[in-house]
Amino acid sequence: MGRVARNPIALAVIAIIVLILIGSTVAIVPETKQAVITRFGEPQRIINEYRSGEPYGRTGAGLVARIPFLERIVWIDRRILSVELENQQVLSTNQLRLQVDAFARYRIVDPLMMYESARTEDAVSNHLRPVLASALRNELGRRPFAALLSPERGQMMENIENALNLVARQYGAQIVDVRIKRADLPAGSPLDSAYERMRTARQQEARSIQAQGAKQAQIIRAEADAEAAGTYARAFNQDPEFYDFYRAMQSYEASFISEGRTGRSTVILSPDNEYLRQFRGRGQQGR
Repeated sequence: MGRVARNPIALAVIAIIVLILIGSTVAIVPETKQAVITRFGEPQRIINEYRSGEPYGRTGAGLVARIPFLERIVWIDRRILSVELENQQVLSTNQLRLQVDAFARYRIVDPLMMYESARTEDAVSNHLRPVLASALRNELGRRPFAALLSPERGQMMENIENALNLVARQYGAQIVDVRIKRADLPAGSPLDSAYERMRTARQQEARSIQAQGAKQAQIIRAEADAEAAGTYARAFNQDPEFYDFYRAMQSYEASFISEGRTGRSTVILSPDNEYLRQFRGRGQQGR
């Protein structure tokens, strides 16, 4: 030992071997990772496994020991991962060809199942991507383009998420969210024709609303005329002479006044004309 202690090269070799042994035995598991410890490719135990609602700082993260050279660590992300879908061609129920961009967010909740079925997060994403595209086509293919702009959109996203979750569970994953980023009509004549159809539909709806309004106005006007006629009838029954005088004054106004001004037209009537009876006074009407 004294001879080794006096040999710096031997000391350096021993230090390197010790460091290699320590590095192969001890590892630090971060909060953002799950560790599957395998021996000859077979999983042995899981460190820092995801548990819903478990706060950071109280997980199994930290130092972990393993058998050097026999056991290795497979790292699996605990964070939310993403599957992106770009420029998908989708045909809606009203025969509109749409360009759709969508994404799904998922988390690995069973690292052992994920390791045995897919090995890596990238493999999980590759398995989920065609399922997301298929679920998207199925949902949008059953609805018109306008459904994307209505409250029905929320139900569509829920249906896509449920369909995607059925497959995600097979890989130890859980879908957190599904969203459509963009849904546009292709540029050019399809887009112009779609706008024209939408414009025609809105114009038809406006004409229908106007017709309903005109119908309601006629009903209200007829009801008002009927009520006015009833009021006149009641007034006539209560005081026939006043009612006769009032109606005569209205007739004189219509006959002798033009456009709100005293007219210059000449009306020639005999003094005993019945039309002028109100001008002769009460005492002369009986003569």
